[in-house]
Amino acid sequence: MARGDIGRPRVAEFFAGAGLVGMALEEEGCEVVFANDHAEIKRTLYAANLDASHYVLSDIRDFDAADVPSVDIATASFPCTDLSLAGGREGLEGKESSIIWNFIRILDEMDGRRPPVVMLENVPGFLTSNSGRDLRDTIAALNDMGYICDVLALDARRFVAQSRLRVFVVASLVPLTSPGDWSTNEHRPKQVVKFVESHPGLILQAARLEALPDHRDTLTDVVESLPPNDQRWWGSQRLDAFLGSLSGIQDDRLQLLRQSERIHYAAAYRRTRHGKAVWEIRSDEISGCLRTARGGSSRQALVEAGRGEVRVRWMTAREYARLQGAPSFEFGGASENQAKFAMGDAVCVPAVAWLARNYLVPLVQGSLTANPRRQTLAHA
Repeated sequence: MARGDIGRPRVAEFFAGAGLVGMALEEEGCEVVFANDHAEIKRTLYAANLDASHYVLSDIRDFDAADVPSVDIATASFPCTDLSLAGGREGLEGKESSIIWNFIRILDEMDGRRPPVVMLENVPGFLTSNSGRDLRDTIAALNDMGYICDVLALDARRFVAQSRLRVFVVASLVPLTSPGDWSTNEHRPKQVVKFVESHPGLILQAARLEALPDHRDTLTDVVESLPPNDQRWWGSQRLDAFLGSLSGIQDDRLQLLRQSERIHYAAAYRRTRHGKAVWEIRSDEISGCLRTARGGSSRQALVEAGRGEVRVRWMTAREYARLQGAPSFEFGGASENQAKFAMGDAVCVPAVAWLARNYLVPLVQGSLTANPRRQTLAHA
């Protein structure tokens, strides 16, 4: 079937991890025909939820364009380690995040069969890394291959009970029929507009998109109900240490929850303040940004309080999956820590599905562009 005939848009998912980008796109009628990552556990998790027959278990540096089929959409949720505020901020020169240039290399090698639509996803630090030079250089490289780029920042809070802002670059080989302007809005907050205004030489376009959903779920809607005697609740010694670390403001917040006639749930993080490890409790009954659970402040605890009681435990992998909008995700024999690491390293499924439904798929179909048909070539 020629790419452009009626059918499902074909997707290549680079840095696929456990497959949540692919899961979102398949929900919106796409077909993932190529996926790649280098860790066996990621492929195991992917295979427990999606067809892994097209999953290439390999470092992206070890293959080239000839190994990638022709597709309508290519996605790249590349490593955020060197872009994140929690990392060393080496940017795209860092050991892990620099691997994006191999994705760019493969697109360049594809030449006449480059995917007409590309989506990059990463942390908000992508906007400011190396004073904006990293994002500028990435978009310039896409421009050099004929892509016109859009930049958006979407918060998972508009879809699930998790605060998780992520930057998306959407690149198209065909211009939008009726682009919008770069005024600040819910799709492009001031950080994005500031970046755009600071780089007038880039070839950019802003799509007019429908309003984001106004999601109201809280942690109550996603927690696993564990009985008080479950071993995952912290024992008295650990709980006392938690309570003893709270500042006056934090303790007041907890006591209000404790005295309530109903059960409340809140997320808590361990921080270092004035050289001392303390716990801080969120006030909004949603999760903070899930991260790769390796210890320290990256691990998120759950506080259950009300009716005179307080209990604390680590969040579970199932709760991580629910907070990423993948409540039925299967862990395929992975350990609890492996599963949480994979979820913390993933994307919010309904956020990517919204972007696919309102932007990526319409781009492929040609309904947003000057091209009245799908902007495609023949499949190899």
